Amino acid sequence: MLVEKYEPVNLFRLVPLERDPVLEQLDRLLDEDKLFQAVKADLALRHPHTLTRGRPSTPVEVTLRMLVVKHLYKWSYEKTERFVADSITLRQFCRVYLEPVPDDSTMIKWANLLQPETLHQLLEHVVAMAQRLKVTRGRKLRTDGTVVESNIHHPTDSGLLVDGVRVLSRALGRARKVIELASAQMGQVTQKVFRNRLRSARNRAREISRITRSRSQEAQERCRHLYQKLVHVTQASVKQAQQVVTVLQQVASQEAQALVAQLTHFVPLVEQVIQQTVRRVVAGEKVPAKEKLVSIFEPHTYIIRRGKKGRPVEFGHKVWLDEVEGGIVSHYRVLEGNPKDQAQWIPSLKHHLALFEHSPDQASADRGLYSPDNEAHAKQMGVRRVILPKPGYRSVQRKEHERQPWFRRGRRYHHGVEGRISVLKRRHGLDRCPYHGEAGFERWVGWGVIAHNLLTIASTLAAR
Repeated sequence: MLVEKYEPVNLFRLVPLERDPVLEQLDRLLDEDKLFQAVKADLALRHPHTLTRGRPSTPVEVTLRMLVVKHLYKWSYEKTERFVADSITLRQFCRVYLEPVPDDSTMIKWANLLQPETLHQLLEHVVAMAQRLKVTRGRKLRTDGTVVESNIHHPTDSGLLVDGVRVLSRALGRARKVIELASAQMGQVTQKVFRNRLRSARNRAREISRITRSRSQEAQERCRHLYQKLVHVTQASVKQAQQVVTVLQQVASQEAQALVAQLTHFVPLVEQVIQQTVRRVVAGEKVPAKEKLVSIFEPHTYIIRRGKKGRPVEFGHKVWLDEVEGGIVSHYRVLEGNPKDQAQWIPSLKHHLALFEHSPDQASADRGLYSPDNEAHAKQMGVRRVILPKPGYRSVQRKEHERQPWFRRGRRYHHGVEGRISVLKRRHGLDRCPYHGEAGFERWVGWGVIAHNLLTIASTLAAR
């Protein structure tokens, strides 16, 4: 049964301590009922009768506040559990009081129920809260993009093939135990079907890694031959998995069906890795980035080339951020692929207009977003100062336009968005996403932005 709150206890009366003024302000902000109700609506979907039946759950209030604390300090679930349990201040802030702190596995289950759309709603509530408390008025908008990396190793064809063999072999080992318990089906499969080919795959990959250090023609031919062997090993593992799936589908146990779902999920991904390896290495074809799979564990990951020195290629998602004055990130978008920056200008302006019910007085972006259409559209929407520096050749008239004091001040103001992105990466973990899946990626970015905004509002109020 879903519980809303514990019975309040003031721990500071029991143990007098000096209070953190920022946490005290943040505590008041999280009492906002709209935040509470949005989270409760998602948590209520865990089971059909979550609201009315079963044992009392971890209260919604505790779940919300512990998730905020986790992303506020960039802790893991395990650290969040341990630090909240050890701190009277955090126990009071998270409204746990003298009750047991929920363990990390419980927090993970509840956190995974929150939908990306809910986090967008939460962010809008937080921005509205900042506007109501006069932390921001939405008069200035600066927008920029960054890349949040997926939690994967650097992709290579041999590494992806070994990953595929490892995952399939592990699942086959578990399937063998399940099928042995169902003796009626055991006669339909031979022991060869359960053969673990991981050692063979790793040996081939190790040889490939050693040989690729040489650039001679002989080494390249040898490498291509080893790749063919590794592909054959992977194809054999795929065939074994397909045979075992056929047998597991006849077993009625829950574990068997879970293995069927796992193998059904991974087999097409491993086949895609085989196909792209054959095309690229064996046939010598150039495979477009949008057709490549760079991880079988995070298949939503994109190859993003931004031409930055030291990091020409990144693996993850491009995230677009809109920031208003006061240090508040008003919106984020997790983009598909590597779209052109120019296409992000108009959506940012439209969202700002919908959120604040007025266009910004000043809007700025980098050179990559410049186009005559983007400038004209911003002016039509009522933006008085449009700061979009033109790349490449500039006419005398354009140079005079960009030398105006208001334009130069706007450029200096816009540079601050890079610092905001740096804070989000260093303090709230938007450099690399440890959550799994596309929805998990959205959750990680959303919580990072929300935690940053809440901290900014609380710090501003505490400093007044």
